[in-house]
Amino acid sequence: MTLTFEPLDDQDGIQVIDEIERQRYRLYTPGPLDCEPASTDPFLFPVSDAVSIRTTELVLPTVVMVYVRDADGSMVGEVQQFESESFEEDAYILDPCTQIKTYVHLDAAFEVSVDLNETRIEFESPTEVLLGARSQHDRPAATVTTTDDPVDMMAAVETFGSALKAHDPERSYPTLRGHPPAIELGDRLDIPSQLDVPDTGVRLELPPDLASVFVAAPLSYYLGASLVPASEPRLVTDTGFSYSLDTARGFETEVGRTLKRLFFLDCVTRTEGFHQISLHERHAIEPYVDLDFAALYEASLSEQVAAYLDVPYDVLEEHIPEWRLTAHVDPVAANAEQLPYVVDDLALVRTHEQPTMNEASIPAEAQAEFTRNDVITRSAGAGTVTRAATADTVPPRDDYVQPQSTDTLEQAWIGDSIPIGASKLTVEAFQHRLDRERNAGDISITVVQNDTRMEAERHLVDEVYGSREDLPFDVTVEQDLTRAELERVLTSDTEFFHYIGHTDYEGFTCTDGKLDATELDSVGVDTFLLNACNSYNQGLALVENGAIGGIVTLNEVLNDGAVRIGETVARLMNCGFPLRAALTIARDESILGGQYIVVGDGGITVTQVQSGTPNLLEISEAEDGFSVTMYTYPTDVKGLGTIIMPFIESCESHFLTSGRLGTFRATHDEISEFLKLQEVPVRIDGDLHWSTSVDLRTVF
Repeated sequence: MTLTFEPLDDQDGIQVIDEIERQRYRLYTPGPLDCEPASTDPFLFPVSDAVSIRTTELVLPTVVMVYVRDADGSMVGEVQQFESESFEEDAYILDPCTQIKTYVHLDAAFEVSVDLNETRIEFESPTEVLLGARSQHDRPAATVTTTDDPVDMMAAVETFGSALKAHDPERSYPTLRGHPPAIELGDRLDIPSQLDVPDTGVRLELPPDLASVFVAAPLSYYLGASLVPASEPRLVTDTGFSYSLDTARGFETEVGRTLKRLFFLDCVTRTEGFHQISLHERHAIEPYVDLDFAALYEASLSEQVAAYLDVPYDVLEEHIPEWRLTAHVDPVAANAEQLPYVVDDLALVRTHEQPTMNEASIPAEAQAEFTRNDVITRSAGAGTVTRAATADTVPPRDDYVQPQSTDTLEQAWIGDSIPIGASKLTVEAFQHRLDRERNAGDISITVVQNDTRMEAERHLVDEVYGSREDLPFDVTVEQDLTRAELERVLTSDTEFFHYIGHTDYEGFTCTDGKLDATELDSVGVDTFLLNACNSYNQGLALVENGAIGGIVTLNEVLNDGAVRIGETVARLMNCGFPLRAALTIARDESILGGQYIVVGDGGITVTQVQSGTPNLLEISEAEDGFSVTMYTYPTDVKGLGTIIMPFIESCESHFLTSGRLGTFRATHDEISEFLKLQEVPVRIDGDLHWSTSVDLRTVF
């Protein structure tokens, strides 16, 4: 079991804990509970664990949408903020949109009400209810062995579709897309017999080369499509439909557009299924497309694909959510081992050849900052520098690469080179995440300051970490460590390690010398921020020896900019942002933000978001109040296909998450109450603020 149900220690109620994903959710009750294991059968939907409790009331400490279904799973009600609805006695399944997927099964009359701060489910008398939940944690069901032959690689990649938990439009929900099988290289093709590779009636015909196979892998996975060698790339169905993937836009671009179009229209069509909701994107495109969504929901995959691809991409483009990730891959056989992990994220894959460089240069506009007399850098020498890097800190290699930027929220690189402006993915990081030990205890955070002149950052982050009342934290702050003391920290189990000090290629600077992370036998740290100059190699070593992912620097960084980035990352991680998304936002806080990248699995989070999906708000004055634009950032738990409804009065529909959600009008009172719901970053006139502390009257 990865899920546990435990009584609360500090008040009456129960909490659901996902021990692998390190998430938890509380439900309060008016009195103590007896909690008994229960069958998962009554829930209809996938549930891994369930308990039975008896109570007159359940109080959820956040504002969430509650879907009410009958015993057959059909929707009979939907309750959102500032609404209340009563239901007569019958059998029901309640589906509240909580951080851990939780269902409530009951046979009774009840009332659901959602106010400014919480969600309440009340019963007329003490009632037995079943609580069921499922973990979002997923892992490969098997390992496929393949050679480096492209035809064998095709056979390996087409097994990815075996992880789909649905082959209808519902698979556009992230919870119904399982993790593809792992891949390893060997001397022969070996596909485990337990993998049930689907026959969906769709195939992708591809040139037999590794680049084509890598690029097509996410599309093949999402469609459960087979892969066959051919001279010209195209998508073909068993009904005779054919669609060329070799266009003037290029193969890689066409594959990406095809995946986006099919996925997006599945998200629209599924509104005819289990979740018959008002979806903004459906309302936006319906007048411009000749599609019968009710009929399409019941149609075969081949019929859906043909109908979807008949819709011009230009009609849909502005309404398709911004994709989360582009993975730029060096198309060599060894990198196939990372394909299942980026495909699990439904990332776009590109294999454009990237020119290499011999350094990660500092922007010209920042060079002058290094010549100031009062400047403090975070180099191992801890003094003023007037050039990009000192001789003893330059890594003995000259293979930097700058992947071409794309229109996705995040960029990543798979290959031997050091990426600039993109995350460095490694297979070890993904493997470490899958092997992550269960933990139902406090979130442990360790802050190490190894230079007394850098107290400003330590004081700032000390105020941030552990500031959330809804989560238990164990925060430790240490200073001026020796090599042995720092080794103890790095090899001890901790969720997040925030380092403030100096590093170079040779190691971390300690009071008695340098500690080289490449020499550690193992690392207990899960995630980290090495806020020091030239910390890339030490961070990569932490990932190779046991960590999952972290933020590092490629060059010299100035202390004042590092402080701003350190504080911003700390706040964003504390709000539930994944590493890559946190750094994407934090980079704007320093002229040298481009010197920071993520190594390892950038999708990992340290804490869960308080409610919904991590988001950033941009607020400006409008004629009748304020204009609020929301930008959402997917997580591994709330991935592409997740829906959200902002609790703003002018918002009456659900939206698909990822990227810019929309712009809403709000009065001063409405936006003030909205900002109090949870801590999120807020940009006003380009400056970053925090929702629970910003005073609109002082900034406008």
